[in-house]
Amino acid sequence: MTTHDLPGTPIFDGGASRRGLHMNQLFMSLRSAANRERFTADEVAYCDDYRLTPEQRRAVLERDWQAMVDLGGSIFYIYKLAMMDGRSMQYLGGVFSGMTEDEFRAALIAGGRTDV
Repeated sequence: MTTHDLPGTPIFDGGASRRGLHMNQLFMSLRSAANRERFTADEVAYCDDYRLTPEQRRAVLERDWQAMVDLGGSIFYIYKLAMMDGRSMQYLGGVFSGMTEDEFRAALIAGGRTDV
């Protein structure tokens, strides 16, 4: 993971893209209704079809959102999986900032976080 002037902030760069290629392909495949049905029917087998690393597989199956980012997942692709679980982008924002979904939504409405 590369950080620049924002310690603790993962940067989705070429290296991250390469690390997360198969995982991101899995996420993007969920655009198709048929693939969503296959994924829902057997998540383990679906993950196996995409040659995920053991760490990526665990992150996807356990819905470890931060690990998915750390392992090369693009938040825009990860969100496709979150939608499968009925999760909002505000939910993910809360996960990544240590807030609940409601706290994150309230911070957005108020104009942003004041603790940074």
